[in-house]
Amino acid sequence: MAEVTNTLGRRKTAVARLYMTPGKGKIIINGREIKEYFPSEILQIIVNQPFALTKTEGTYDVKVNVDGGGIKGQAEAIRLAISRALQEIDSELRPPLKKEGFLTRDPRMVERKKPGRRKARRRFQFSKR
Repeated sequence: MAEVTNTLGRRKTAVARLYMTPGKGKIIINGREIKEYFPSEILQIIVNQPFALTKTEGTYDVKVNVDGGGIKGQAEAIRLAISRALQEIDSELRPPLKKEGFLTRDPRMVERKKPGRRKARRRFQFSKR
């Protein structure tokens, strides 16, 4: 049985649980191929960035369960999970991944709506009369 690396990636409200094994470079997200799950070329590039940076394309099979958030948040959550898995497999890959900021959890979240406001900070329109 091949060694399975299990990591977690988060971004906004998206959570990606990742299982990485040595293989042919197949990426399965929620039971679907990456090209089917992320039809947008840009999102596919985001997911593959850690592999491109570390020159490990086609060396690992990736299976991801991702939920919550939008498609961009999900793609970035997967990128973080892949980066963490690569670093776990080979600690030599840590400096380039860290330099590109792929190991940093982006803490920006949507601010909650406050009572007496229309949105988080937006006030209702003022009427003089």
